Amino acid sequence: MSSLVVPSSRVEALDALSAFRTEFYACLTGRADALFELADAVLCTEGPVTSLPELSLTYVHRRGHGAMYDALASGKITPLRFRAALVGLPLPRWGGRITLGVDITPWPRPDAECSPGRCHCHRPCRCDGVRQTIPGWPYSMIAALEPGPSSWTALLDAIRIGPEDEVTEVTAAQVRGVVDALVRAGQWHPGDPEILLVFDSGYDGTRLAFLLADLPVHLLVRIRCDRVFYGPGWPRADGGPGRPARHGHELKCATACTHPVPSAQAEVVTSRYGTAKITAWGRQHQRLTRRGPWVGHLGELPIVEGTLIVVHVDRLPGDRDPRPLWLWHFGPQAVGVDIVALFFAFLRRFDLEHTFRFFKQMLGWTRPRVRTPEQGELWTALVIAAHTQLRLARQLAADLRRPWERPVADPARLTPARVRRGFRRLRPKLALPASAPKPARPGPGRPKGRKSSPAPRHPVGKKRTEIGI
Repeated sequence: MSSLVVPSSRVEALDALSAFRTEFYACLTGRADALFELADAVLCTEGPVTSLPELSLTYVHRRGHGAMYDALASGKITPLRFRAALVGLPLPRWGGRITLGVDITPWPRPDAECSPGRCHCHRPCRCDGVRQTIPGWPYSMIAALEPGPSSWTALLDAIRIGPEDEVTEVTAAQVRGVVDALVRAGQWHPGDPEILLVFDSGYDGTRLAFLLADLPVHLLVRIRCDRVFYGPGWPRADGGPGRPARHGHELKCATACTHPVPSAQAEVVTSRYGTAKITAWGRQHQRLTRRGPWVGHLGELPIVEGTLIVVHVDRLPGDRDPRPLWLWHFGPQAVGVDIVALFFAFLRRFDLEHTFRFFKQMLGWTRPRVRTPEQGELWTALVIAAHTQLRLARQLAADLRRPWERPVADPARLTPARVRRGFRRLRPKLALPASAPKPARPGPGRPKGRKSSPAPRHPVGKKRTEIGI
């Protein structure tokens, strides 16, 4: 009689996934059973999530739709403990370095006049294709990026940005919280490579570098091609007394004749973009003025130096005219940094777009029509927990491919959608901490003669959130 030998890696993966499910259940402090089963319904339903009532009909959701709505309205989750559970999981690394992508994506709420906290989000409106903003709830998300081309990211944190919030200040506080959580979880120790943060265009890289200068992080920010940078200052030409110049040679990104001799150059051949020529100039900074976030700065305005990088490629997808890519790196100067690795790290930032699309199209992140921002934040945490379970189940789920889909030789290369397709078969082997529902009778409903008043209307915030797609 032969016995089935289960690989130790599979056993460890099952234990890790079950441990996360148990910890996620412990993070839910109100309506925990209903919320936990709602997250399982997101994972086990057939096809994309289209509505909350449909989720209550799945076999894993043992409660009615009323309990589901009550859980979203009255449920609670401990944000700090949930973040600690996410950062404590194994994270992808690039040569020992943790690379984090930061971006903002909107939850469109154009018709939710009764929902507070909405602001203008940068997203082309589908009504006429002309307006570039839409009322909604913008969420800033931080995820660990994998080194190779992949549609997987490890979500670590998500924060909703309010109408009165300053994007740079909120992002800096969010990054600080995530980095501190990584240090407490033992993911980073003194002597390890600094954590690399990758931002798309729209972020104030100089301000972020100033606010995060005391953390073990490096920044890589995409900048516009019309920016102007300055080299280090020099002493007075006449050698006389007086303060030396604070700003040196002027470098206009759009004017090639102003570019000095580069500090570093490299070439790399890519399959998607052809030959990429990378040029870098060290010790470049922007001239700051007492406007915007620097109005109340005490003392002299700082000089935040970094490495300016430009990338020229042969081609772009879609036969578009390839424009140069400008990046600014806050960290070691050009002579001590691998500019090729920085270029590939920025390319991996686009993996966040795959995660956002999967959230919205498959997991139904933007489908519920919840009333309050607190309900939206709770639902966002459930979706992140569901996505994290799919990432932990990459080596466990079977490839239930359709007849027209190509087989995948390596199970680790399965996409999130195909892992989710086989999660329902995996669920009985995992920890199920939610208790069975208790029999109950429906409530009496609204008292006779009581009339409901119209819900208050909330205008869209005036401050515009211009980041995110």
